[in-house]
Amino acid sequence: MVCMTVGDIVGATRARLAGGADDVQVRGVAIDSRMVGRGGLFVCFPGERVDGNDYAVAAMGAGAAAVVMTREPEAEVLAEARDLDAAVLVAEGGDAEEFMLRLAGAWRTRNPQWVVVGVTGSVGKTTTKDMLAVALATRYKVHATEGNHNNLIGLPLTLLLASADDEVVVAEMGMNHAGELTRLSACGRPTVAVITNVGTSHIGNLGSREAIARAKAEILSSMQLTDAGCGRARSCLVMTSDNDYAALIEDEYARPRGIEVLSVGADGRCSVRAARVALVGDGRAHVAVTCSDGWRDEVTLPMPGRHVVSDFLLALAVSWRVGADRTAACTAMAHMPQTHMRMEIAGGPGRPRVIDDSYNASPNSTAAALDVLASLPCEGRRVAVLGEVAELGEAAPRLHGYMGAYAAAKPLDLLVLVGTDDADRMAEAALTMGFSEDRLERVRDVDEAIRVIAPIVDEGDLVLVKASRAARLDAFVREVLA
Repeated sequence: MVCMTVGDIVGATRARLAGGADDVQVRGVAIDSRMVGRGGLFVCFPGERVDGNDYAVAAMGAGAAAVVMTREPEAEVLAEARDLDAAVLVAEGGDAEEFMLRLAGAWRTRNPQWVVVGVTGSVGKTTTKDMLAVALATRYKVHATEGNHNNLIGLPLTLLLASADDEVVVAEMGMNHAGELTRLSACGRPTVAVITNVGTSHIGNLGSREAIARAKAEILSSMQLTDAGCGRARSCLVMTSDNDYAALIEDEYARPRGIEVLSVGADGRCSVRAARVALVGDGRAHVAVTCSDGWRDEVTLPMPGRHVVSDFLLALAVSWRVGADRTAACTAMAHMPQTHMRMEIAGGPGRPRVIDDSYNASPNSTAAALDVLASLPCEGRRVAVLGEVAELGEAAPRLHGYMGAYAAAKPLDLLVLVGTDDADRMAEAALTMGFSEDRLERVRDVDEAIRVIAPIVDEGDLVLVKASRAARLDAFVREVLA
């Protein structure tokens, strides 16, 4: 984890030292005062409901060696710092987010030995990141993004929690607006970049899929071009061959920067290719995989659905690139645990089986989840509980209509649509495509779903739960499995 003096932090971030000495040593960083470690740095983020500045004194009392505030420190804060030999800094412009990016960028500069693998894309970032973490750990000391902490705060935290003796940092990089990945790339300076796909997530903010593709390509803007590092970690961009914006990204962003592009997929020209895919058992994908040098293997992935095959191929291509043993990497990925609330199958005797994908949603991932629901064996009814997808902007009516129509084409015994206007559009499209009104239920929110739908799902039923996080359908999952 980050280890610097207050003076070095001031120099790296242009923060102002308001109290304490600049030779105070800081180790570790936290943005929650309850998580600060002894000798650590507490960064005060002002929130809508909670202002971190109000916890500066408590953080120092808990052992923080320094606090970074976004407002002028009160006398009580300065007095506490004097009593405890701590330091008080004020972020330039009161911008804690920019402070974190600058500090993490400085820590990255101090650790040029890291191979940073940056992962972005509309769908599949977290799964690919998790696969990379277990695959690369078969050879290297790996630090990876926790959960999906991938934004302008999460990415700096990932870097700042990495240690000088780590060899590979797997960093998930998300974005909602153009320009955000430029800032993240400047902070993390990835050695290897992965773009999982270009979908419709955040199209409401960006306007078009082409704009999304260009925003994803920003991950290359500060790539650390190198032939050095561990193993064969030459800089490259890895993408899937079925990405319809791959040529644009390669021609306009990668080649002009001298970045090599590797492709994975079903195409025989790919560096890593899925030669054969079959669903086995509980819908898990069994993949026969080959590489361009003739190496081959077969693996059964630990999560259901064909859509995770692309994530696996991307992770395997990066593992090969940085010198991990491919057979060991495949074995590790085959035995990795499932990520909570991401196509996680739960339940069993006496209860329904639930495919819990309630953490997040996009039109693409909703279609993939419906494919999984249709492919799994089921003794009772197949039930889809779908909530609305956020951040689609003006495209929301059209895209929700597509989702409703797609659901109508699946062999569902019950389709439950949760939400208001956009859920109505899904329902209208499903009915227009011939879905039976007797098999469709509309509820306005998760509370109504719990009250009306949870009591009628039975043992043997297979229930998919999928929506954007704001729909809070994880509460419905807990109720069904209780």
